Amino acid sequence: MTENSQAQPAANPELPTQYAPAEVEGKLYERWVERGYFEADEKSGKPPYTIVIPPPNVTGSLHLGHAFEHTIIDALTRRKRMQGYETLWQPGMDHAGIATQNVVERELAKEGKSRHDLGRTDFVERVWQWKEESGGQISGQMRRLGDGVAWSRERFTMDEGLSAAVQTIFKRLFDDGLIYRAERIINWCPRCLTAISDIEVEYQDDNGELVSIKYGDGDETLVVATTRAETMLGDTAVAVHPDDARYTHLVGRRIKLPLTDRTIPVVADEHVDPEFGTGAVKVTPAHDPNDFEIGRRHDLPNITVMDERAVITVPGPFQGLDRFEARSTIVAALRAEGRIVAEKRPYVHSVGHCSRCKTTVEPRLSLQWWVKVGPLAKAAGDAVRDGRVTIHPKEMESRYFAWIDNLNDWNISRQLWWGHRIPVWHGPNGETVAVGPNDEPPTGEGWSQDTDVLDTWFSSGLWPFSTLGWPEQTPSLEKFYPNSVLVTGYDILFFWVARMMMFGLYAMDGTPPFHTIALHGMVRDQFGKKMSKSFGNAVDPLEWMDKYGSDAVRFTLARGANPGVDVPIGEDWVQGSRNFANKIWNATRFAMMNGATVEGPLPEAAQMSATDRWILSRLNETVAQVDALYEDYQFAKLSDALFHFAWDEVFDWYVELSKTTFFAGGEQAKVSGRVLGEVLDVTLRLLHPIVPFVTETLWTTLTGKESVVVADWPADSGFRDQAAEREIEHLQQVVTEVRRFRADQGLQPGQKVPGRLDLSATPLAAHETAIRQLLRLQEEGDAFQATATLPVAGATVALDLSGTIDVPAERKRLTKDRDAAEKEKQQATAKLGNEAFLAKAPDNVVDKIRGRLAKAEADIERLTAQLAALPED
Repeated sequence: MTENSQAQPAANPELPTQYAPAEVEGKLYERWVERGYFEADEKSGKPPYTIVIPPPNVTGSLHLGHAFEHTIIDALTRRKRMQGYETLWQPGMDHAGIATQNVVERELAKEGKSRHDLGRTDFVERVWQWKEESGGQISGQMRRLGDGVAWSRERFTMDEGLSAAVQTIFKRLFDDGLIYRAERIINWCPRCLTAISDIEVEYQDDNGELVSIKYGDGDETLVVATTRAETMLGDTAVAVHPDDARYTHLVGRRIKLPLTDRTIPVVADEHVDPEFGTGAVKVTPAHDPNDFEIGRRHDLPNITVMDERAVITVPGPFQGLDRFEARSTIVAALRAEGRIVAEKRPYVHSVGHCSRCKTTVEPRLSLQWWVKVGPLAKAAGDAVRDGRVTIHPKEMESRYFAWIDNLNDWNISRQLWWGHRIPVWHGPNGETVAVGPNDEPPTGEGWSQDTDVLDTWFSSGLWPFSTLGWPEQTPSLEKFYPNSVLVTGYDILFFWVARMMMFGLYAMDGTPPFHTIALHGMVRDQFGKKMSKSFGNAVDPLEWMDKYGSDAVRFTLARGANPGVDVPIGEDWVQGSRNFANKIWNATRFAMMNGATVEGPLPEAAQMSATDRWILSRLNETVAQVDALYEDYQFAKLSDALFHFAWDEVFDWYVELSKTTFFAGGEQAKVSGRVLGEVLDVTLRLLHPIVPFVTETLWTTLTGKESVVVADWPADSGFRDQAAEREIEHLQQVVTEVRRFRADQGLQPGQKVPGRLDLSATPLAAHETAIRQLLRLQEEGDAFQATATLPVAGATVALDLSGTIDVPAERKRLTKDRDAAEKEKQQATAKLGNEAFLAKAPDNVVDKIRGRLAKAEADIERLTAQLAALPED
């Protein structure tokens, strides 16, 4: 029977000819949720596997960073569920104090109102109303992505249970002397009107000015340099180093502070670097953290010169000016008095900005609540050092220790209305009482609750156990704590991870909140640049999901997920992943049309062809490889392994090699059909955690079973056949080399040419028909003329190209290309031989030229071989 006359079975009516993600994904997800696949039962006897979602802000929407992180977590939990674990992926949202308050205040501003017009109670009620109506859109977007979270357990950091947890741990820390109230220099945002923590300050290089100012007169003159001239109104000293001989005579004396009627002392302090600038520094204890410490050591007064909006409050000509207006005005006044010694503009220096509103942060002396982190941080460091908690990748440990071992006390109070109000009551005579969730607050005249709220990270630091019902000893807490792994970005190692470690160890009697911390990088654009709306390169993942399907977005992100390393992503890569999903669909559909089945046991090895044994051997090797990579959180490598096994080995080689068997029919076709069914079954299950939608549709159609979500994870059966692998590798080498030659000669992939195939010196005789089809070789015929003969891996392939290519034109084209390569080689060789050039050129430029030389040499070799293989004109 000729190839064209072979009958094709009817298409499987259960699988459409094309995969349409939009018609599949939403329905599948709702079916999974309705069937309760993602719920977790604390009463089951299965071993637990717990991951908490890094709670997204209630104000937020799904961005690529979320999609990336959620893809990793979902893959881990889907696999563990298939492995027989009682899997809990805990969902929820963070109340996001500053961000949420800002959103609602902007809404009020549209009405011409402020929060003060409403008052605290009504404003908080307004925020709750906004949260119910507009907050949490990210939940719907998570469904689009396919997140397998336990929706019935969804929590919010300000719900009743979590609020009780916050009050409980606050009181315990307070009673243990680990929470206190004190005046310290904090980071103050004049826009958000609240303190923010060190890790909520973003530093960037700004263009400022550096002015050198003469303090004092005559022999009592010192020059100080500053970028913040407006703070001089709060100077209470000038400091010099004790060993600086230039200023020894001035230490202990008082000098005139310009523009004021005050004199200030000159103090000696070892903090001053005598080599920097003039070796003299102005000291403003109320507006600089280093100056504050100098002030404490020398008992200097603290003079606050700005209000909460960074407006000057010092009586005089500068009162009422914004800090930046005051800066230029004060410099002008100093210049007029001849006090400016030097000015440098622009002066580029690092300036802190509020991470939420981007306003320049103002260091400010303020009465705040603090956590004494010393013992908590030590416990968090010890848990990693003694192996109770593993950080992955291991090289990230040093960053963790650098932070946790040098942690300053944590400012936990925020001057906001939205958040967990600090559970402390102040009495009329200075009494301070911390109140737990079951305590009655003190009442009577003069008692009032503290007006501040807690830092958002305080409540999210309790997330691994508060979501499970703590402080109650619930069955969920007993079953699912500690969490198995925390998956999060290295960028919040200090924001969130350190907080959870400290609180978990403290609240749970030394049991850390998770066994493993798996850190990933940030998603960047295809050029490695940070994604940002201001850069114009931010991407809404929903647009890509609409265009290419959620599986394509997930697979693209997983293929870039190397532990702790940033992830570049571009739309063309998502297109490639969409093509992969289509390939899975089309190849599986074709296989099912041609006899692939999961019915009955696998045939004995003796009944299988070498091709069958090869693919089963490769399948089991892939199962083992993927398992090992999952355990090492190597998502990029395991995704790549699955991609190449599915596309290259299963679809491009095994299916193609088996076509002749399927078309021939008979017993061998049944054997190969069962083998192909097994390979598809296992491959779809391996792929499912990363691309859940297309695999669910194909697997349920192939097997007739309920859902791949609850199917068993594949196990390595141990079957290996090295001889079959070597045989098929030999075949692949022959086919690949001849295909390369055909391409070099300009033949189209499907173009048939007469050919003679001699496999007598190889073990490939049984594969001759398949090899001929793969190489598009026609029978020789009476007029066959071997114009090109290729010895490849022991085989000999003779081709008749006389009727397929214009030999003179092809020789001319190849000669022209080789001449160009020769010229490129000469130019690169000349540059690399030029010592003057090598001495001046950057390393990357030299490396690029070396690459050009290597490519030119390879091109010359390839083109020379192609010319030699051409028939004579």
